[in-house]
Amino acid sequence: MIRTAKPPSIHSLDDPLSAILRPSPTESEQDRRERLRREADAKKISDRIDEELNLEKERYKKKKQDVKLLLLGQAESGKSTLQKQFQLLYSPNSLEEERISWRPVIYHNIARPVRRILDALDAYSDLLDDDADDFSMDIDSKFGTPDTAARLGAPSPGFSNSNDPSDQTPSVLAPSVRSDYEVQLGHLRDRLSPLLDAEAELAERLSGGIDVSGSGKGNVFVRSGWQARSLLGKGRGDDTGGRRSVSSATRGDPTHDLLCEHVASVLASCKDDIRELWEHPAVRRLRDRRKLRLEEWAEFFLDNIIRVSSTGYVPTMDDILHARIQTMGVAEHIFDMSVHGRTVTWHLYDVGGARGQRHTWIPYFDDANAIIFLAPVSAYDQYLDEDPRTNRIDDSLQLFTAICSNSLLKKVHLVLFLNKTDVLQNKLDRAIKVKKYITSYGDRPMEFEAVVNYFKQHFTQVHKRNNENKRVLYTHLTSVVDTKATKSIIMNVSDSIFRKYLADAALV
Repeated sequence: MIRTAKPPSIHSLDDPLSAILRPSPTESEQDRRERLRREADAKKISDRIDEELNLEKERYKKKKQDVKLLLLGQAESGKSTLQKQFQLLYSPNSLEEERISWRPVIYHNIARPVRRILDALDAYSDLLDDDADDFSMDIDSKFGTPDTAARLGAPSPGFSNSNDPSDQTPSVLAPSVRSDYEVQLGHLRDRLSPLLDAEAELAERLSGGIDVSGSGKGNVFVRSGWQARSLLGKGRGDDTGGRRSVSSATRGDPTHDLLCEHVASVLASCKDDIRELWEHPAVRRLRDRRKLRLEEWAEFFLDNIIRVSSTGYVPTMDDILHARIQTMGVAEHIFDMSVHGRTVTWHLYDVGGARGQRHTWIPYFDDANAIIFLAPVSAYDQYLDEDPRTNRIDDSLQLFTAICSNSLLKKVHLVLFLNKTDVLQNKLDRAIKVKKYITSYGDRPMEFEAVVNYFKQHFTQVHKRNNENKRVLYTHLTSVVDTKATKSIIMNVSDSIFRKYLADAALV
């Protein structure tokens, strides 16, 4: 007969776990206190981890109930301007608090185009010899007065420098039209050199050292949250969540304040020179001949140079909407919106639209509720900075095709903004022909409705070919710098997105 051992009782002192848990018979009182302290510390850490896990679980649960809206489109399509309009409508205080941080951006938006104008005058100066008579007439009518010539440090065209009244007759030694033009612009360049020197400092301050190869046109790239860093100074942390009043913002980093005040002083001293350069017949001629192309934001600030360079200047909301700066990666903006009596948190994602940054969009696709795709219909005569062979309208269509055909986005609420209609109208008024750049446009009328409908049809066809789920495409003609019109569109779009959100939630 085989005898088997009785299984040990769970309360047996032979239980190995009990041996571990019971105090050692040789444990001193000091060791015991140390052991209890360690156990208490371990429990605190464990409780804190459990609490953080529970909080994260709640945050995740709440975030799953939030609305996630992506703003997609190529660079300079108007995404960031639309984000500002959302901010102005649903979180106006936050935009007000960062108002002063836009001042160096606007200063850079002036300095950079001034440099481009001077570079274009150097590069294409020979083209201004073609019709010297017309050019001479322009020069004389705009710059031929003795007062203007004296301010620029140049001789008055057609007059000698003698103080003798008998000598104030057209001089046979008067310089040629081209020489007059070169002297005038040479003096303008000298007087504007402090502003050109300040451009690099502004770019360094705004970018924090970010260098993006192939960015083109001297664009400044910043990371999300640059407004707070701009106020607090390079390399300093933001412990206020980026929420600072205008009054407190002006008491930010001394180095930053000194730079802004220095550039403001430079602008104040050379504002008349900037205006003279902008209105110079040579510059007008380069623009007419399409040898100088400035973005609409550059033209806006140059047209308003006297106002924005005034003493004590603080950017207006219209200035902020026109200000141009490119954000690296994806910037998240959070708003609480009340629709149909229900308040829901919206996460709006503004993405970098340059080709080299589009890969950063993908992680945001899988849980997006809606997309607003912005296509600038005014860009028919423009080409990508990254690829001068690719027309921007064609690139926008290719990008829209990729969005419509992406399997992660098949059920996402899709809104199309055919944007910059105001710029389109301006180009049509200037008779910039569509068929010269989009050959398939052919001999269709050079009228706003015809051009818009032509582009709209192409985007609609792209969506139709990639829409097996019968998704509705909501299309709007927009100019997102127009606050009144954009506010109405945003409210309609928000309502349609929210209805889709509620419908989807009911199916879960």
